[in-house]
Amino acid sequence: MKIRWRLRMAAAQREVWTGTELRRLLAERAGLELSAASVSALLTKEPSQIKLSTLIALCTALDCTPDDLFEVDTTPVERLVVPPRPVASEPKTATARGRSMPPM
Repeated sequence: MKIRWRLRMAAAQREVWTGTELRRLLAERAGLELSAASVSALLTKEPSQIKLSTLIALCTALDCTPDDLFEVDTTPVERLVVPPRPVASEPKTATARGRSMPPM
């Protein structure tokens, strides 16, 4: 499964063209204060993770849903079938019978 981050597209559809505009909307509409660098990173990079509170704030600021911010490719991935490794058996020894109780 592959996920594509579409924040820039969602923002453009709402005529939000700069990080400064998005930062202002986040503060005004969602009460989220992010640094200019953080907003820039959200717009220019695909994040490997995102806080749920940030996602909710983005949706509130842009009046959208998470579906507008992510595109999920659910095409099944073909995986190579690897045969299982044989399990090595333990060597049998004279002490493998168990232990006796210590003398009392």
